[in-house]
Amino acid sequence: MKTQLHRWLEQHREAGIELLQQMVRLPSTQGNEQSVQLLVAEQLRELGMVVEVWEPDGEALGTHPYFYSPRTQFAGSPNVVGVCQGTGGGRSLLLNGHVDVVPAGSLAQWERDPFSGAVVDGKLYGRGATDMKGGNAALLLALQAVQGIGLKLRGDVIFQSVIEEESGGAGTLAAILQGYKADAALIPEPTNLRIFPKQQGSMWFRIEVKGRSAHGGTRYEGVSAIEKSMIVLSHLQELEAQRNLRVTDPLYAGNPIPIPINIGVIEGGSWPSSVPDVVKLEGRMGVAPEEKLDDAKGEMQKWLALLPGKDPWFASYPPELTWFGARWVPGSVDASHPFMAVLMAQYREVSGQEPVIEASPWGTDGGLLTVLADTPCIVFGPGVTQVAHYPNEYIVLDDVFQVAEIIALTLLHWCGWDRMEA
Repeated sequence: MKTQLHRWLEQHREAGIELLQQMVRLPSTQGNEQSVQLLVAEQLRELGMVVEVWEPDGEALGTHPYFYSPRTQFAGSPNVVGVCQGTGGGRSLLLNGHVDVVPAGSLAQWERDPFSGAVVDGKLYGRGATDMKGGNAALLLALQAVQGIGLKLRGDVIFQSVIEEESGGAGTLAAILQGYKADAALIPEPTNLRIFPKQQGSMWFRIEVKGRSAHGGTRYEGVSAIEKSMIVLSHLQELEAQRNLRVTDPLYAGNPIPIPINIGVIEGGSWPSSVPDVVKLEGRMGVAPEEKLDDAKGEMQKWLALLPGKDPWFASYPPELTWFGARWVPGSVDASHPFMAVLMAQYREVSGQEPVIEASPWGTDGGLLTVLADTPCIVFGPGVTQVAHYPNEYIVLDDVFQVAEIIALTLLHWCGWDRMEA
């Protein structure tokens, strides 16, 4: 089977590259996902899958505790799910990939059109090539290869092409609420061919630091919110250090800061000759794979309450903490899970190497699948982690086809298979 699958993928390499080019050339930024989703839906129909295409109901999702999105209307942003019913007697597998991509950013930083899909020296360039249309193409190629060599799976396969992963997972949440779940799940995010059974979660937060305004000529009569914010920043660094001391999981051994607290926005002051009376800090708090989001929130709130011990000002003017925007649910699958064993075995079979097992340094929709859908999710895919969201994003095409072969074999060994009747 391995030889047959490899040969099929080699014979259909050009068609696979053209499919990925088509996907990358459709700029599926938030609110513009429909074109690429219709392309995916057509691919699934050609595989004989029963396909559902729908625009998530933002109002209904908005009442769910796991809903996080900057928008509540999803017109023009459909989800696509295809179901291939197995012959019976096998385990089911859910394949999940997102089609939304982050904006291209400054065109001056790109060497070519961000949505060119250009192939140069074995790499395909374009926004979304690595994150994560290359992984989605690998899923489609795996399914096509299994069918192409005349095999039919015993277990059901659910293919989810979702929106909104980059904003917190509303697309996958909507698919879960439609009732889709399986015995295991795979998300081919760009892991550099590493296998992630665990992934951190994250939450966006805002801290408002107060001061007292005064004329800059008599600044001693005021209290600078900028200066007070420096104390808050130092205090948060201490919290980050304390939280990371508790992380002893060997899957994070190569990560210097497994669950970072990152400040990404600082805004304060309105006039050069005035003492600023308020500073806004916005950031991202990492959450450990086995940690609950609410527990992490509570720890930060309690930590900020200790600030009066650093500066009496904070006793009368405590910083205000709020949580907003995108959040990703952490997830953890035991390394002894049978799906891990199957995936690792097929990795060895195809690559001839031992897989690298780590914990993901960022969040994905896998946490939602593991926690909410009771579908243990592993993250493994092609793609160069370092260029996701970067200018001149690319993916190595050999990796796409190697992952497609690994996933095809994983489908056969996890779901079971029968020969198609002549």
